[in-house]
Amino acid sequence: MSAITGQALAARPAVSSRRSRRRRRDLAGLLYVAPALALVLVFFVLPLGTTVWMSLHNWPLLGLPRWIGLANYKALWNDKAFWRALGFTSYYTLFATIGLLGTGLALALFAQGTGRAVALYRTAFFLPVVIGFASASLLWAWLANVDSGLFPALFEALGLTSGRVNILATFDPAFWSVTVMVVWKMAGFYMVILMSGLQSIPADYTEAARIDGASALQRFRHITLPLIRRPFALALVLCVSGSMLAFDQFYIILAGGPQNQTVTAVYWIFNTSFVSFRLGYGAALSMVLLVILVALSVVQMWLLRDKEEAR
Repeated sequence: MSAITGQALAARPAVSSRRSRRRRRDLAGLLYVAPALALVLVFFVLPLGTTVWMSLHNWPLLGLPRWIGLANYKALWNDKAFWRALGFTSYYTLFATIGLLGTGLALALFAQGTGRAVALYRTAFFLPVVIGFASASLLWAWLANVDSGLFPALFEALGLTSGRVNILATFDPAFWSVTVMVVWKMAGFYMVILMSGLQSIPADYTEAARIDGASALQRFRHITLPLIRRPFALALVLCVSGSMLAFDQFYIILAGGPQNQTVTAVYWIFNTSFVSFRLGYGAALSMVLLVILVALSVVQMWLLRDKEEAR
C-alpha cells in the first residue's frame, strides 16, 4: 500500500510538469497569433459591429444619431434604385467572371512550363495586376476619350466607325469597354491561381491518357478540370466577390453614366452615405450586400466541393 502511495506521489510532479509545459506551449501559440487576432479585431470585427449598429439608427453626417430599429431595412425593400443597381452589378459580375476566369485559364495553360520565354510571358501577363484600379481606370478613360484617346482614332482608322465616336456615350460599348479593362487588368491574377493548380497535376496522368489515345480536349475535360477544382473554386469566389464590389472603374470612367445605367451596388451605397449623408441607411445597404456575398460564396463552395471527400 505504501509502495503504491509512493508511486502516486512520485507521479504527481511529472503530471504537473507536463501540464506546465502544455500551458507554456499554449501561451506561446497565443502570443504568436495575437498580432493577427488584433488586426482582425481592429479592421474587421469592430468595423462590422459599428456598421450593424449604424444600420439601426437614423445616422446623419452632422447631428446626433437616432435609434429607429429595423426601419432602414424595411425602407430598403422599396428602394428601386438599389435593386436596379444590384441587378446591374449581377449582370456585370456574370460577364466579368466569365471573361476573367476564361482568360485566366487560357493564360495559365499557355504560360505553364519552363524556359526564359515562359517567364517573360508570365511577367507580361501579370504586370497589369500591380497597377491600381484607380490608375488603370484613369488610363482607360484617357484611351477612350473621343477627342484625344487612342481607341476612337483606332476604330476610325480600321473603318469600324464613321468618324470619331464617343464609345462611352451609350450603354453597350461603355459597358464592354469597362469589362475589357477589368479583364486586361486582373486576368494575370487568376492566371497565377489557376497555374498553381495546373502545376500540381502529376505528369504521369496526362502521359498515360495520351498513350491511351485521349485527345487534348478529353485530357482537359477528364483530368485537368477535376484536378484544379480547388484553385478554380478559390478563383471563382474571389472573382465573384470582387465583381460584386465593383466601384472604381464605373465611378472614374463612366461616373455612373450613361443615364445612370452603370451604377453598381457599391456606387449606390457610396452615393447614399456620402452624397445624401444617410449613413445609417448606407450601413443597412452594406449589410444586405454582405449577406448576399456570403450566400453566394457558400453556394459556390458547395457546388464545387469534392464530393468524394464530402462523403
